[in-house]
Amino acid sequence: MSQRPLDILNKALGSSVLVGLKGGREFRGKLSGFDVHVNLVLEEAEELQSGEATKRYGTMVIRGDSVVFISPAR
Repeated sequence: MSQRPLDILNKALGSSVLVGLKGGREFRGKLSGFDVHVNLVLEEAEELQSGEATKRYGTMVIRGDSVVFISPAR
């Protein structure tokens, strides 16, 4: 049976994810919430450049209209 995108996000709650945004910025953090617009709440969020953490933010809200991809983080 196929899964819907929000079902997959629901399974990722509490897990570390990598989020790519329009403009090329990337953030990594623990997914603690989302809504039907794919607005995301990340805890322990950090910005990445070339795969390396460059800035730590703590808790962050990301607007869904700026999200390009969401992937499991390593």
